Amino acid sequence: MAVKIRLARRGRKKLAIYDIVVADARAPRDGKFIEKIGTYNPNTNPASIKLNEESALKWILNGAQPTDTTRAILSYKGVLLKKHLQVGVNKGAISQDLADTKFADWKVTKDAKISGKSDSLDATKDAEKAARMAREVEINNTRAAAIAKRNIVEEPVVEVEEVVAEEEAPVEVVESPVVVAEVPVEVAPVVEETPSTEEEAPKVA
Repeated sequence: MAVKIRLARRGRKKLAIYDIVVADARAPRDGKFIEKIGTYNPNTNPASIKLNEESALKWILNGAQPTDTTRAILSYKGVLLKKHLQVGVNKGAISQDLADTKFADWKVTKDAKISGKSDSLDATKDAEKAARMAREVEINNTRAAAIAKRNIVEEPVVEVEEVVAEEEAPVEVVESPVVVAEVPVEVAPVVEETPSTEEEAPKVA
C-alpha cells in the first residue's frame, strides 16, 4: 500500500486551514486517513505550523512519500534534514552526537530567522499604523480649518477712496459783516391834555 503525507482541507470558505495527515494514496483528499501528524494555517504571516516531528520522521524513514506542499513544510521544520543526518548515522558516516549537534545548530539559526522575520513584520506594521495615524491627523486638521473658515462671518468691506489734492490752494478768510438785529422799542403813547371846560369858560359874576 502506497502511503502519502499530504494535506486535508478544513475550515471555512477563503479561510481554509489544513491537517497534515498520513493516508493511503488511493483515499480521497478529505477522506479517511491513517494518522494526523500536524496542522498548517497559511492565513497568518509567517504561516502557523504545528507538527509532530517524531511521527513525521518515523513515517518518512518508513517510506511515506510527501506531496510537494508537505515536503516544503517538512523541510521548513527540519524533518528532512533530520532524516538525512539519521541516514548518515545508520550508515556509520557520522556519530549520533555529531548529528544531534548539527541539527541543534540548524534549529537555533532557523528559529532566529523566523523570529527576525516576525519582528520585522511587526515593525513594518507599527510604522504603517503610525503613518496612517499621521495622515488621519493631517486630514482632520485640514477639515477643521476648512470648517472654521466656512463658519467665519465676513463683514462687508467699505472701500474708502483717498482724495489726494495735487496742489493745496491757500485758504482765504472772509470776514462776514456783523449783523445787528434791530430790537423794536415800545414808545408810550402821548396823551394830549385837554383844558377842562370850567377853566376855559370865564366865570360870570
